[in-house]
Amino acid sequence: MVNRLAQSQSLYLRKHAENPIDWWPWCEEALSMAHSQNKPIFLSIGYSSCHWCTVMEGEAFSNSAIAEYMNSHFIPIKVDREERPDIDSIYMQALQMMTGQGGWPLNVFLTPDERIPFYGGTYFPVEARYGRPGFLEVLQAINRFYNTETSKLETFKSEILGNLQQSAMLSGVTVELGGEVFQKGLELNTGIIASHDRDPSFPMMPYAELALRGTRFNFPSKYDRQQVCTQRGLDLALGGIYDHVAGGFHRYTVDSTWTVPHFEKMLYDNGQIVEYLANLWSAGVQEPAFETAVVGTVEWLKREMTAPTGYFYAAQDADSFNTSEEVEPEEGAFYVWTYSELEQILTPEELVEIQAQFTVSSGGNFEGKNVLQRRHPGKLSETVETALAKLFQVRYGGQPDTVKIFPPARNNREAKNESWPGRIPAVTDTKMIVAWNSLMISGLARAAAIFGNREYLELAVKAANFILDNQWIEGRFHRLNYDGKTAVVAQSEDYTLFVKALLDLHQGSLSVIEEVETNHNWLEKAVEVQAEFDEFLWSVELGGYYNAARDTSGDLLVRERSYTDNATPAANGIAIASLVRLALLRENLEYLDRAQQSLQAFSSIIQDSPQACPSLLAALDCYHNSTLIRTTSDRIPELISQYYPTTVFQIENDLPAGVFGLVCECLTCKEPAKTQERLLEEILASQTRV
Repeated sequence: MVNRLAQSQSLYLRKHAENPIDWWPWCEEALSMAHSQNKPIFLSIGYSSCHWCTVMEGEAFSNSAIAEYMNSHFIPIKVDREERPDIDSIYMQALQMMTGQGGWPLNVFLTPDERIPFYGGTYFPVEARYGRPGFLEVLQAINRFYNTETSKLETFKSEILGNLQQSAMLSGVTVELGGEVFQKGLELNTGIIASHDRDPSFPMMPYAELALRGTRFNFPSKYDRQQVCTQRGLDLALGGIYDHVAGGFHRYTVDSTWTVPHFEKMLYDNGQIVEYLANLWSAGVQEPAFETAVVGTVEWLKREMTAPTGYFYAAQDADSFNTSEEVEPEEGAFYVWTYSELEQILTPEELVEIQAQFTVSSGGNFEGKNVLQRRHPGKLSETVETALAKLFQVRYGGQPDTVKIFPPARNNREAKNESWPGRIPAVTDTKMIVAWNSLMISGLARAAAIFGNREYLELAVKAANFILDNQWIEGRFHRLNYDGKTAVVAQSEDYTLFVKALLDLHQGSLSVIEEVETNHNWLEKAVEVQAEFDEFLWSVELGGYYNAARDTSGDLLVRERSYTDNATPAANGIAIASLVRLALLRENLEYLDRAQQSLQAFSSIIQDSPQACPSLLAALDCYHNSTLIRTTSDRIPELISQYYPTTVFQIENDLPAGVFGLVCECLTCKEPAKTQERLLEEILASQTRV
């Protein structure tokens, strides 16, 4: 017997459809029922490729005794954080206030009237273990507390709500954001990237991107910023976080040596990493392993993550089945290798070379098996390339040059019942998320400009065209698409990351001399999307952008404006940088005014907690060092492939005779450059003027 989640379009919610728990989706009916019956809400938030979400679904949420007690005393609501990041953000912040830490699954108990959280945690086992209480024990204690400790509950509610409201409003104090603030923030954020004792180790791409921006400046630092940024690139491109057999990056590694990953592959990580490695290359760090990782990731994207209609799928699970007879999937099964398997697949010469180049041993480095991690940078030998192709064939049932499309397994049933030519693959969540697609579009557009690869731009164009042609219903932008069904009104990250993607496509298209077929003018579309963003999410009173539109946020406890970077960049940081770019490209100072208002709105955060907001610091860099370069179309490809992060380009084929280009610093244009050398000097000077 299934519950009401069986009707959901969300793969994550459907995974809980056979639980004995009487789950509700987040909806007015469930919220009203909690209020009328005076039952606390048990809110559980996760996502489809989350390993511990999957574990809890198979354990506590499948337990009949737990379900019976839950159904009697609580209103259980399931939320897919990828559908509703606005809900997830509020309650993740509340959990961090209550416990000092967070993560998924995110499980919180809410009052039925105001939906204020009063207790929470992440993974709860069925029986007490790992220093965590058993889940039934937790439910019983929460029920007793709710019914008997009324005064304590009221005090706790008031404290949590007050803290959430204060966080949403910010201090209201504005401070001057000069070069000293940027310098301090850059130093602190570079230190975060420089640290190599993190366990687990996350890509932290917004931090890495800010540190890379810092390589332009020569003010004092205890870090060699270029070395720090290069090391982050090496951690990614050489580490076990990268799938050396088939491309694509896993979500993070569980250790500080970048060896053993948490095996899910998320689109948002891969888009940001492609952009970062391309930018690192353009900044002069032309390590062959970086290009190899970009090429491999794009091949994975084409083979496994691109829908026939052109958009990109959301994620692939960490777990998969070894055989179709197994009841539960195993973490990393699709990706790891026993030593005996390697002995059988490879020739003795290939095995020796693989052991010399990768961390391979008879004992393994992950539960007796081997995750491939490169020992050295540089170009791989032909012997190693041949060996990796053999491993690819075992996994996929064909050679890399023949397996161009590998169809997704959309759920565990498909994974187990299909006849796969190689190993049973991990489940792929095939929904389209605008924000995540936008991150990949930006990565592809930048890589196309830097590596001169027309195919990268074509992939980005197809995805952008899909969004533009399918994601508007009755004039409103929507966040998700489930196999042709558009859903959920867009949130701030969808708007701002898509505007950035459109601007990146506009710039990337200037670098490809051969015309790429497109249905749209990227700059004009960016202007249109920005206008809708301004209309529905701009905070007139406070400045900055709300996470959710005013007409879709009535069920939220507070209305937040995202400024903290996590695995993805904060919406307001990206929005400010795009406003500056639009001001330059459209010569419209209203965009610049809005950027300034936003920076002032978050100025106290930038000054007091710069380590929380690298994207806002990057936006501050754009605001102070914004540069427009007008030059002829034949000169743009070479210029745009260099690392000028605060610069936008515009084709100007009617320059006066003898003029190579014109450099404009925000509101002031410099004297026309009459030599290539002079043009480069002016560009470099413009990048570090504040």
